[in-house]
Amino acid sequence: MPNIPQHIVLFPDGNRRWAKEKGIVSFEGHLQGEKKFDDFLHWCKNAGVKIITVFGFSTENWKRSPEEVNYLMNLFEKYLGEGIEHFNKEGVKVVIIGQKERLPESLQEVIKNVESSTKDNEKFHLNLAVSYGGRWDILHAVKKILEEKIPAENITEELFEHYLSTAGLVAPDLILRVGGEMRLSNFVLWQGAYSELYFSPKLWPDFSKEDFEATLAEFDRRTRRFGK
Repeated sequence: MPNIPQHIVLFPDGNRRWAKEKGIVSFEGHLQGEKKFDDFLHWCKNAGVKIITVFGFSTENWKRSPEEVNYLMNLFEKYLGEGIEHFNKEGVKVVIIGQKERLPESLQEVIKNVESSTKDNEKFHLNLAVSYGGRWDILHAVKKILEEKIPAENITEELFEHYLSTAGLVAPDLILRVGGEMRLSNFVLWQGAYSELYFSPKLWPDFSKEDFEATLAEFDRRTRRFGK
């Protein structure tokens, strides 16, 4: 029986490059990327994956043009707002991780709604990272620990993980980066310490079910030692 990763971290890269290759506007690439993500969710659920953490928008992405940032914020708002019924039907718990206070107020309201509406779902867990950075996550955890005045001798790795955005979840088994880049780009830096890494040259809108199955097959072939 194949060894299926329970928690996958996804970098869905290449939407803008895909659009450029097609000679269309970059916004259309993001739209195609959203459609591909719906496919990816189904592939994961059917394969037995339990948790996905997807890189939606990084702390560094705020440096992009105002037009693109606004488009992406509206895309997140539309995807989450219109997807609540579907998430509940499929038993998906949705959690947004990142600097929520930096997001547009209308998106913050949608986030509150989708998180509240899906909080009791147990079949699948979706973390959507918006305005998220791995360094920010670690610093934010440190600040919360300091605010609570926890003695240094009581701070363990297990306690520290309780203050991260992914508190309560198993560490990622597999980090999948699509789009040809081979780096972590300031994502899940603590959580991915012992994750298996897999890089696909495919641009995200072109990533297929066959590519996903090849990823799982490669994961199954690997032996995880965790430093032992």
